Amino acid sequence: MCLLDHSLTLGILLQSLFMIIIIKLKHYKNYRQLFNLINNTVNMKKGLFLSFLLVLASSIMLPGQANSQEEKVETCEGLIQAPFISNGQPFRAFLTGDEVAEFHTTFLNGSMYRVVACSGKNEPIIFSIYDTNRNLLFSNDEHNKSNVWDFKIDGSVECIIEARLDKKITTSGMALLYIGFKNLEGN
Repeated sequence: MCLLDHSLTLGILLQSLFMIIIIKLKHYKNYRQLFNLINNTVNMKKGLFLSFLLVLASSIMLPGQANSQEEKVETCEGLIQAPFISNGQPFRAFLTGDEVAEFHTTFLNGSMYRVVACSGKNEPIIFSIYDTNRNLLFSNDEHNKSNVWDFKIDGSVECIIEARLDKKITTSGMALLYIGFKNLEGN
């Protein structure tokens, strides 16, 4: 967020605050009520100012991290190239320690699929695909932690995809999963 955006945001907040004051003034008939309103408004301004400073500080410190995460997302999504088409629904989870992210999807008959797993720090994500009875269909842990898997499903299958971090490498991070498909019918 640039400084202009922050100024605009502060302007909108102050304008809203003054509109509230004007509306409230119409309802107060004695000066004591008006004094309490002004006193509460000053305290609210202090809170708004502190909130503004917090937002400003975080927006100055976090852009590099946000841009870095977006670059990882683009890199990960870039692994789904023609003839595959991304389903447009990235699966994301922030994981720490032994946490396991669980995503549900359906793979349809007549398509070839590509599952891509990435992390925000280029560290391997261990993912496993199960059917709804928890029968293991695939685990990249058994395939050198490959971040891409292409496969064809016979029949339509509802699946559970679990993603976790490699605890030997990291204790926290972002897990990103993308699914791409290509139609095999007519090929």
